[in-house]
Amino acid sequence: MIKVKVIDQAGKEVGEEKLDPKIFEVPIKQDLVHQAVVAQQANTRQVIAHTKDRSEVRGGGRKPWRQKGTGRARHGSSRSPIWIGGGITFGPRNDRNFSKGINKKVKRQALLMGLSDRAKNGKITILDKLELTSPKTKAIAELLKNAKFNTGSLIVIAKKNDAIKQSVRNIKKVNLLPANSLNILSILKHPRLLITKDSLAVLKKTYLAE
Repeated sequence: MIKVKVIDQAGKEVGEEKLDPKIFEVPIKQDLVHQAVVAQQANTRQVIAHTKDRSEVRGGGRKPWRQKGTGRARHGSSRSPIWIGGGITFGPRNDRNFSKGINKKVKRQALLMGLSDRAKNGKITILDKLELTSPKTKAIAELLKNAKFNTGSLIVIAKKNDAIKQSVRNIKKVNLLPANSLNILSILKHPRLLITKDSLAVLKKTYLAE
């Protein structure tokens, strides 16, 4: 069973915590993690590029010239794709769908593998409690500094808290997530995790429920 240090809100070490092996000691399968990462990236992809086809380009309602007798090739619209200013054929469209389906159990296992990797490499620290009645960026900054969590850190709390959220958002390379909203990308993007003690019960309830 993996043991990690516990710190208080001042960033000082106050003890140790045994991590649940069902969450933090899951065998890591790189192919499964890769599948989950690709699916999440595809499902959050925003399709912005868009070209107009001939039905969307303005103008071209009148036939450029009569059908016969001019000696020129026949054309029905000046907005044909072969004309300058016409529609685009096979261009990028904003109705493209890049989403990928993924099994719920696979997604959950990938998340547990991410947590297990961080625990195995000593990148998880438990915070005994995190309480703020009003936004105080300085308090969070001092906590992270004392705990040597200055860059690339993810703070995991038991539930949403606006005061904590506003305190964290101005600190560079530090992010905040509720325990029930964790995902494999958020874990992989942050080298170190600071998890509040009450979040452990939420993780167990959320990700070990059958």
